[in-house]
Amino acid sequence: MSEADTPAVLHDRRGAAFWITINRPDKRNALNQDVIAGIRAGYRAAHADPSVRAIVLTGAGDKAFCAGADLQPGKGFAFDLSRPNLDYADMLRESQQATLPTIARVNGTCMAGGMGLLCMTDMAVAADTALFGLPEVKVGVFPMQVLSLLQALAPPRLVREWCIGGEPFTAAEARAAGLLNYLAAPGELDARTDWLVARVADKSPTAIRRGKYAMQAMASMSFGEGIAYTESQIALLAMTEDAREGLAAFNEKRKPVWTGK
Repeated sequence: MSEADTPAVLHDRRGAAFWITINRPDKRNALNQDVIAGIRAGYRAAHADPSVRAIVLTGAGDKAFCAGADLQPGKGFAFDLSRPNLDYADMLRESQQATLPTIARVNGTCMAGGMGLLCMTDMAVAADTALFGLPEVKVGVFPMQVLSLLQALAPPRLVREWCIGGEPFTAAEARAAGLLNYLAAPGELDARTDWLVARVADKSPTAIRRGKYAMQAMASMSFGEGIAYTESQIALLAMTEDAREGLAAFNEKRKPVWTGK
């Protein structure tokens, strides 16, 4: 089967999670228009199914999560400058509007634009052998769009070193910098990912949905604005079916049965 006949991104329901898998292992799961479109379509499909409790974003194979943009001759830096927005940037924008919990399963090399995919998720689990980096300066560009999310996750001194120096760093260094929640041996990566999915899948979908919405809204607020905003948000949450069920289950010493409403 040729690359043209092979889906660039696979969508797969596994239990409570909707898995989005970049399916170009021979290209180190590099980003192209089809990959970006497939990831965006996966996010939309997951949110359209009320039974989905989490999204897992990963790459096929065990070599690369995503090595960045596909820099083929004549295609690598091809931009339509008549458009004010780029598809990659639109993907990052949409990811920040997600109301499902999102988890990056970093199975291998995570570089350049792949770092943006890592940063656009809520949580991340990585193979302890994975390598990370922002090597854009080595080809004459800079990780501009990745910075929009990376600067809020990692210490400024490290972000500057990664962007300006362009050298790779290890999974242990990525975790120490706050980019990853957990590390696992390659053979244990799926088990650790499933464990993390299970930790979010049994919680109130309503609380998570409204909580993620509030987190995004508060990102640009001052403390005064944020605390006033959350006063109204907690009052609204208390009126939901999930909140009533959660309180009843707590008092009755049983597991809650969430309706997601």
